[in-house]
Amino acid sequence: MRGYGVGILGVGSFLPEKVLTNQDLEKMVDTSDEWIRTRTGIRERRVADENMASSDLAYEASVKALQHAGISADELDMIIVATVTPDMFFPSTACILQHKLGARKVAAVDLSAACSGFLYAVSTATQFVQTGMYRYILVVGVDCLSKITNWKDRNTCVLFGDGAGAVVIDPTEEGLGFLSFELGADGSGADFLNLPAGGSRLPASTRTLEEEKHFIHMNGQEVFKFAVRIMEQISVSVIEKAGLSTDDVQFLVPHQANLRIIDAARKRLGLGEKQVVVNLDRYGNMSSASIPVALDEAVHDGRIKKGDIVVFVGFGGGLTWGASTMRWNI
Repeated sequence: MRGYGVGILGVGSFLPEKVLTNQDLEKMVDTSDEWIRTRTGIRERRVADENMASSDLAYEASVKALQHAGISADELDMIIVATVTPDMFFPSTACILQHKLGARKVAAVDLSAACSGFLYAVSTATQFVQTGMYRYILVVGVDCLSKITNWKDRNTCVLFGDGAGAVVIDPTEEGLGFLSFELGADGSGADFLNLPAGGSRLPASTRTLEEEKHFIHMNGQEVFKFAVRIMEQISVSVIEKAGLSTDDVQFLVPHQANLRIIDAARKRLGLGEKQVVVNLDRYGNMSSASIPVALDEAVHDGRIKKGDIVVFVGFGGGLTWGASTMRWNI
């Protein structure tokens, strides 16, 4: 560790202005506000307009994170963007963001791990800083899931929203910052949550459009069972890896997919409701943006303070999962 830790220097987030409520969805598909709330905990979500892409959301969140960190884009060494809704297949959204920020000649790359993407990206950034290769790394979790949602499918369209969250990773005081990580994947569950067409397996064609294969497809029951199991399991595991117990944890910042899944993890850790950062009622599932947006809110409203033990945990398509324990450093 070279006598220092690796932590977060700044955080920022951005949400589109347009709000889509459960009442709005009642007019679009056969559903109800009560059905959505009781099964997911979601009341409304944000939707990007037709002219807004992931890089646009990422830019706004990144500017705020850089301002909070007190550094300029020129000081960055690398940009990592976690997303499943890139502006295009290539170039990467990270390269587009690099140009928007004016961060010339900075290394830039996208990372795809679905809703676990932010934790994969933060873990990757941490290694670069730990080795001394880089000092400041911008990590962004961003998704415009409304662009790949079938608004006629009542089982999926009620779940998702758009947003972006960003953090600046840098060296920090020894004993503070990230204490442990755990990442994993189970490709046997790939069919449970995916976007079937548009890649090399099923290139875009008239047939894939007619069969609506360019939208999110999900086996909700299988994903739910997986999520409840893995959230509990890796939350405990990553705490133990840090040499701590569940009694040491002040806050849990989970992926915002379903309130029942979050509650199961909370109870397993023995945490009170106020110790869990939840915003899915207002934003829905924003995939890789969920955790950093929730973190940004909890930091800026004063809930999370320097020295607090914070656990991040998420799961997503792949199937993938990730978790981290951190002693908050700012």
